[in-house]
Amino acid sequence: VQLVESGGGLAQVGGSLRLSCKGFGFAFDDSAIGWFRQAPGQEREGVSAITITDDTTDYADSVKGRFTISSDTSKNTVYLQLNSLTPEDSGTYICGAAHGIRRLENLTVRLGLLNAWFYDNWGQGTQVTVSS
Repeated sequence: VQLVESGGGLAQVGGSLRLSCKGFGFAFDDSAIGWFRQAPGQEREGVSAITITDDTTDYADSVKGRFTISSDTSKNTVYLQLNSLTPEDSGTYICGAAHGIRRLENLTVRLGLLNAWFYDNWGQGTQVTVSS
């Protein structure tokens, strides 16, 4: 199992970036993919997530209306579009994969999507820096 993130970089306040998370070696269509961010000295924070099974999405309050998550099952890839960036959005963005979603209760999935404990595997992360 492998997750590879890309698309990070330096952006201006108010700018945009698109992050990608490509999955290898697992049943992508029976998974959920979550994006988390971590700033130095801080805990990993759930930003957004999507279930590949039925496209259920979830967003942290701090990014609602600015970030959009989507998936392309033909490419085993999940995208996170980041718009209206602020310096508080800076950090390492890491994607995680949770497997076997179809066998889980809907409530478990809903409760888990933005929580790190829900995910089985992680990528290495991609750095996002927003400068003013």
